[in-house]
Amino acid sequence: MASPVEVIEPQAQSSTAQNLGTRRFSHDILSLSPDELDGLMSSSEGRPFLVVHRLPEVKEAGIPYLMPGIPITCKVDNTEKYTTRSKVHVGTLYTVRLTHGHFHWTVKRKYKQFQELHRDLYKHRMMIQLLPLGRFAKERQQMRAMSEEMPSLHGTERTRRTSSKMKYLEEYLNGLLENRFCRNDNSMLEFLSVGALSFITDLGPKGLEGPISKRSGGHRIQGLNCIGHHQFCFRWSRRWLVVKDSFLMYMNRDNCYINFVLLFDPEFQVKVGRAYTDTRYGVCIENFNRNLIIKCSSYRQAHWWSHEINRLAGSSDFLKVQRFEGFAPPREGSLTKWYVNGSGYFADLADALEQAKEEIFITDWWLSPEVFLKRPATDNYWRLDKILKRKAEQGVKVCVLLYKEVELALGINSEHSKRTLMNMHPNIKVMRHPDHVSSVVFLWAHHEKMVAIDQTVAFVGGLDLAFGRWDDSNYRLTDLGLTEMSIGVTEEEPKGNAGDNDEVDGPQPSEPDDQAEQVPDSLIGNIKLWLGKDYSNFIKKDWVQLDKPFEDNIDRTEIPRMPWRDLSAVMHGRAARDVARHFIQRWNFTKIFKNKYKDNFYPYLLPKAQCTADSLSFTVPGSKKARVQVLRSVDRWSTGICENSILNAYIHTIENSEHYIYIENQFFISCADGKTIHNGIGDAIVNRILRAHREQKKYRVFVVIPLFPGFEGDIRAGGGNAIQAILHFTYRTICRGEHSILSRLSEATGTS
Repeated sequence: MASPVEVIEPQAQSSTAQNLGTRRFSHDILSLSPDELDGLMSSSEGRPFLVVHRLPEVKEAGIPYLMPGIPITCKVDNTEKYTTRSKVHVGTLYTVRLTHGHFHWTVKRKYKQFQELHRDLYKHRMMIQLLPLGRFAKERQQMRAMSEEMPSLHGTERTRRTSSKMKYLEEYLNGLLENRFCRNDNSMLEFLSVGALSFITDLGPKGLEGPISKRSGGHRIQGLNCIGHHQFCFRWSRRWLVVKDSFLMYMNRDNCYINFVLLFDPEFQVKVGRAYTDTRYGVCIENFNRNLIIKCSSYRQAHWWSHEINRLAGSSDFLKVQRFEGFAPPREGSLTKWYVNGSGYFADLADALEQAKEEIFITDWWLSPEVFLKRPATDNYWRLDKILKRKAEQGVKVCVLLYKEVELALGINSEHSKRTLMNMHPNIKVMRHPDHVSSVVFLWAHHEKMVAIDQTVAFVGGLDLAFGRWDDSNYRLTDLGLTEMSIGVTEEEPKGNAGDNDEVDGPQPSEPDDQAEQVPDSLIGNIKLWLGKDYSNFIKKDWVQLDKPFEDNIDRTEIPRMPWRDLSAVMHGRAARDVARHFIQRWNFTKIFKNKYKDNFYPYLLPKAQCTADSLSFTVPGSKKARVQVLRSVDRWSTGICENSILNAYIHTIENSEHYIYIENQFFISCADGKTIHNGIGDAIVNRILRAHREQKKYRVFVVIPLFPGFEGDIRAGGGNAIQAILHFTYRTICRGEHSILSRLSEATGTS
C-alpha cells in the first residue's frame, strides 16, 4: 500500500512550491472588459458597487460620471442674502435642487459661480475647436455630431422681460444639462458637486461632495503622529471630499485613488472656527481615530459644510452607543442560521462564496489556503484557494486580514498563507496584523473568524478556515479510507458533489479502496475526509512545514486524529452589513498603521449603506428570521477604538438568567483579581448563584471545556508548558485559590 503522501496529487503540491519570498503582483489589472464597459454605460438605476474598486479604470476609460441617457434636471427655488468681504455689498446665494434618476441633492451657488461656469465651458469649447491636439479628437467628433449651441447665461430677451433672474438661471442650467458636451465637462461636474462615487446605489443617497483643502496629520493613533509635530509641521492638499450617510472620505481627483476613509462613530462631531482648527474658515471633523481639518473658502461655506455633514450623519445608527455598549444596534427580522461543527458550515460557505459578485472579506486567526470546504474531495474545485482564485479572475475583490503570529510561540505560518493567496491573482489582497514590536503587542491576538460576501451575507463564529477544523457529529478518530463508514456524512451534507444531473460524483461503495492509489496524480476516487496535514492531533504534534500541506503531519495508522467541535452562524442583510463594517474598520486601520500597506495596491474599503441591505441577491438555505446584534471585542491596538460588548453581553445574560446557564468554550479563565485576570464572567456566575441561594431557588451552572487545551505536549513527562499554564488558570477559576468560584461560594455560604 502506498503511503498517504503518495496518493496526493503532485499538481496541488507544486502549486505552493514556488518562491514565496517576493510578491508576484504589485499592481492591479487596470482595464475594463467590453461587457463591464457596456454595463456601466447602460446602467439606469445607479452604478454597480464594483465601481468603488475600479475608479482609476473608470476614469481612464472616459466613462462619464453622470449616467448616460438619464436626464438631469435642476430647479432654482430659493435665494439667500450674504455679506461679502467688503461688508458693503450684499450678494445673493441661489439654492439649486437637482435630480438625476432616483438621486436628489442640493447645492448653493453665487451668481459669480454661474459666470465662472459659463466662462470655463466657453473656453473649453474654443480650445477643442482651435487646438489640433490628439487628446481632443474624441470631443471634437462629438461636437461635430451636435447641433445644439450653448445657451446664453443671460437668457432670451423674452425670458428677461417675463421672468425673474432665478427663473432664467434655472432655464440656463437646464439648457446646459441637455447639451451632451456641457453636462460632462469637468467644470460643470464640479459646479453640480458630482464625482465618481455620486451615483453608486449601494452607497446610499448622493450625499455631499466638493473640492476642499485638507490638512495632513490629526491621527489619534499612537505612533502616527510624533509628539506635537502635526500642530506646526503640516501641509495642505487639494482633495475631493465625499460625505455619505455612515462615513466620509476624500480622494485625489486626478488619479481617482481614495486617500482616507473616516467612519462615523459615537465620538463623531463637527466643529467650525479658528478655535478648533487654527485656520480661518476651518472645519474640524472628529471620530475615534482622527481629527480631520479641512479649509473652506468662506465663513458661509464652512457652516454649510458643517450643517450638511451633521444632517447626513444624523440618521446613522453608529453615532450612539448601542445595547451592551456595542457599535451596532439589534437588527430585527434578520435571516440567520447556526451550525454545530464544520461540515455544514464549510459547505454553505463554499456555496455562498460561489455567489460572490463584488467583494469577499475574510479574517482569521489561522487560514490554510489548501483546506477543502466540501468533502470527500474528488477534485480541487472546492479547495479554498481555488475558489478565491476563481472569484478573483471573475473580478471579485478578495480582502484577507490575518493574525500575524509570534513565530517562536506559534507555528501557523501566516506568511505562507499570505504569499500563497497573493501570488494567485492581483485581486486577492492579504494583510497581516499586528507588528508586535512596533505596536508593543505581545500577549494579545486577533482571534475572530469571519467571512463577509458582498456585504450582504456574513459567516461568523469559532471556526478558522484552516486544517483540523472540519468535522461532523461522528467525530471520527481515524481516516484511513478503508471502509464505507469512513465516508459517512451527516444529514447536513450529501455524499460527494452533486452535478447538474443530480448524480453524485463522489466514490460509491462498490468502488475499490485503492482507486486513489491507482491514479496518484489526481483525487479521483478519494474517500478520505482529511488529506495531508488536515489530519491532525495537536496534542501529539503541532503543525510544522505548512508549506507542504499535502504531506501528513502525523502517522494516521498509529495516531488518532483530534476531533474539533465549534459553533458558527450566518446572517444576512443589515446584520451582515454590520459585520462587514467591522472588517472594513480593521482593514482601513491596518492600512493606515503599517507603512508597507500604504500604497494603492491595498485599497481603502467603503461600507455599503443600510438602506439597500434588505435587497438580497441570494440567501443561505435553511435560514430563519431572528433578532440579531453584532458584538465584538476590540482595542486601540487592533482597531483604534476600545469595545468589549461581548463581555458585557455575557455578564448581562448570566445576571438575567432564571434557571440555568450552559457554557461551552475552548478556555475557562475568569474571576478578576485586578492584576492578571480582568474579565468578570466568573464573578457574575458567583453573584448569580449567591442570589439564587438567598432566594432559595434552584439554579444550575453547566460548563463544558476540553480535557486538555489545544497545545502540543505530554504533561505526564513534564512537557507541555502551554498546557500546564492554561490548566493552572482554569483550576484557579474553578476551585483553587481565594478568587476561584468554589472558594468564594464556600466562603459566602459558610460551607466547605
